[in-house]
Parts: sequence; C-alpha cells; structure tokens
Amino acid sequence: MSQHGPKAAPLLDIRGLTKHYGGVRALQDADFTMRADEHVAIVGDNGAGKSTFVRLITGVEQPTAGEIRFNGEPVAFRHPLDARDAGIETVYQTLALADHLDVTQNIFLGREEVRFRLGPFSVLNKRAMRQRARELLQETGINIPDMNRPIMGMSGGQRQCIAISRAAGWGSKLIIMDEPTAALGVQETARVEAIIRRLRARGVPVIIVSHNLRQVFDLVDRIVVFRQGRIAATLDAKSSSSNEVVAQITGVGVDAAAPAVPAT
Repeated sequence: MSQHGPKAAPLLDIRGLTKHYGGVRALQDADFTMRADEHVAIVGDNGAGKSTFVRLITGVEQPTAGEIRFNGEPVAFRHPLDARDAGIETVYQTLALADHLDVTQNIFLGREEVRFRLGPFSVLNKRAMRQRARELLQETGINIPDMNRPIMGMSGGQRQCIAISRAAGWGSKLIIMDEPTAALGVQETARVEAIIRRLRARGVPVIIVSHNLRQVFDLVDRIVVFRQGRIAATLDAKSSSSNEVVAQITGVGVDAAAPAVPAT
C-alpha cells in the first residue's frame, strides 16, 4: 500500500461536484481528493452516481456545479480528448478497441507515428510503433506472441490487457478503470490484477470502479463509497472490512460501521 506523506500535494482535488439532469440529481456535492501515489476504488450500487462522477472527471459530460483541480491546476474538460491530453486515461468496460486492427494499431490508435508527410498523405513509421508496442506490453507483463493478428480473435483477458497497456503507455498521470474484470474468468482476472499491481510498482495512480469487494481490498489504498448520488464514506482499505463497506453502500447499519477516513 502507499506510504504517502501528510503534506503530499493532491493529484486530483474535487470540490462540490454536482450533476443534474433536469430534476434528477445524479451527483450532488461530491468532494474527492487523491494523491499521486494512491490506488483508490469507487464502489456503490447501480445508480449511486459512480458513472456520472467518472464521466465528469473525464470530460464526457460537464458538471452542473463544482470544481476539478488536476495536477494542481483547475480544469474544465469539454471532451474526453481534453482529459487524455492532460494525462487522464480511461479503460472502459467496452474497451474502445478496434476489432479489425492488430495490437500495434490499437495501441497507437489516434497517436500514429509518421515518418514523413506528402501533402495530404502520410507514411507511418510501422517499425517504430511495433517496437514501442512490444515495450509497452512488456512493461505491463503481457505476452502477445503474434502482434500482427487482429484482436477480434483474442480472449477478453488479452483484450483488456491491451487496453490497459495502451492507457499506461502514454505517460499517464492517472488511469481510471471501469469494472476492469467484470466479464473475465478467474485466470484472466488474476492476469489483469497483476497488471494493476505492476502499475502500483511503477508509481502510476489508478482509480478502479468495481463491484468486486475482494478485488477492491486486494488492490487499493482507499475505498470511496457512493450512495444515492453522494459520496457516503471514504474508508481505509487496510483497516476496514467488507461488512463496513456493504453497510455504507446500502445505508443499513451505517451507525455501526467504521467511521469514514478523511479524503485527503
């Protein structure tokens, strides 16, 4: 687990983040702080506000109110590309991979390296991209023997690993993973979790949205619980129990649950 100092500056500092859809309050007054040496989990029932929170952070949607500071600067992302350019990479459940393309093409999708341009035409540096793609996979401990094979024939675990490698490979200041192992079997889940641990060893901060409490306790430093559009609690993963997290998620027996730890 992280050993951050008390004066470490926050990487992500959110105050009063709010999103209304007409009369529906999807998210209300969310305060969230994350240091650059942390792995944090976001948990909660469906409709608790988790997905709305992630969409606001990553520029998919804009908040009704509130402030987001990233890397010490106020930000107002108008598009996911703005968040990506700032260093926030997101691995969605849908993965956003192109099935007909191979591993290298997927890793460099939208970031292709060009050898030279001839008017409106470009000549790609395929050799350099293939070499860099292999390096990125090696850094996250992934072995894909045939890099030229379209990914449509690969397993869910391999595809997830490629998506994570792509996110981790671009100097990311923060990676957000939305249910990274929800559709995977036991062995593939273990492989993805091993990659997340390697990201910790490399000092890459990660936010994991997950319903898998065993996974949450194994992988993160803090657990942020959303309930009915609000952040209900922030718990220390090392000193809390699954019963305490479930109590905060459901609101049943909250008085008996462990007190929330500060978000900073």
